[in-house]
Amino acid sequence: MMTAVQLWGVCRLHRQNQWIAELTSGHDIAVDNLVTAAPEVRLARSMFLRQKQRYNEALDTLSLIVSQGDTELQSLTRYNLGNVYLAQAMVEVEAGRVNQALPLLTLSKQAYRQALTLNSHFWDAKFNLELAMRLLPEFDRISNGQPDDKQAQPSQLWTTLPGFPRGLP
Repeated sequence: MMTAVQLWGVCRLHRQNQWIAELTSGHDIAVDNLVTAAPEVRLARSMFLRQKQRYNEALDTLSLIVSQGDTELQSLTRYNLGNVYLAQAMVEVEAGRVNQALPLLTLSKQAYRQALTLNSHFWDAKFNLELAMRLLPEFDRISNGQPDDKQAQPSQLWTTLPGFPRGLP
């Protein structure tokens, strides 16, 4: 009896590895297969969907597994969640819809921070968080239409620097 259970487990792992191999080679698998699949298979499918720019399906898949598995898998899931949001934001920016990109960038930063909370040594999440943080301030200035505080007062800076003559020569 114990041998049969172990054999069934090995067959299940082999089948799931085949599904992951299919997804990484660019071929989709049937959604019916995902009902009993491990979170790793769903994660692989979400990555496949993101590459095919099927962002809503990728988000749905990731939301199902975001709290499943060990800490490493949860961190990887949140990292991929951030990647989907960042990719969506970039599509919106390229289309000239900056206002739609702002909340997506905020969500991507949140997902990267959660991934780093779970695994502080996750270099890819650190890099992508830095990228998202660099993009957001630029969009804030564009969308507000208000000058930055540093840019609003350049004339006051020159009048207070010592060593520069005041007035005309």
